Amino acid sequence: MKANDPSHTLLSRASELGHEARAGSGDHAVLRLWLRMLATTTQIEREIRTRLRERFGITLARFDYLAQLHRYREGLSMRALSRYLMVTGGNVTALTDELEREGAVTRRSSPDDRRSWIVSLTPQGRRAFESMAKEHEQWILGMFSALDGATVQQLHAQLGALRVHLLQDEP
Repeated sequence: MKANDPSHTLLSRASELGHEARAGSGDHAVLRLWLRMLATTTQIEREIRTRLRERFGITLARFDYLAQLHRYREGLSMRALSRYLMVTGGNVTALTDELEREGAVTRRSSPDDRRSWIVSLTPQGRRAFESMAKEHEQWILGMFSALDGATVQQLHAQLGALRVHLLQDEP
């Protein structure tokens, strides 16, 4: 990217804001990369939150909850939902209560543990989620359209290698 390239100018202006403003040109490339990744992720997440709220009147937390249940047609225990969503059991219970009242999910006693609940999408909840998921996918495709397929695959592989490295270093 050259200094007189309009995208360079836009990126230079954007880098003065948010997470990237924390690093200077003299900082390590890895630090600048980390802050660029953080800024990009934050920007994408903010846009997705806004679109979900404006288009469907739903939060990202609810969308993620429904997405997990959509992946597991047989349903999930509330404990598993909590683990997958990386939130507390109380958060899952509150979301389950709300979505059950709205007719999007149903819960039943676990056959293995009567103290545990299995939550699954209702047909109405499945249809609503699938409609949202189609638009969500188009939003993501549009946001990443500046990257060609090979770049996307390379970034995916490299970030996967980084995650494996980080997991190996965990105590």
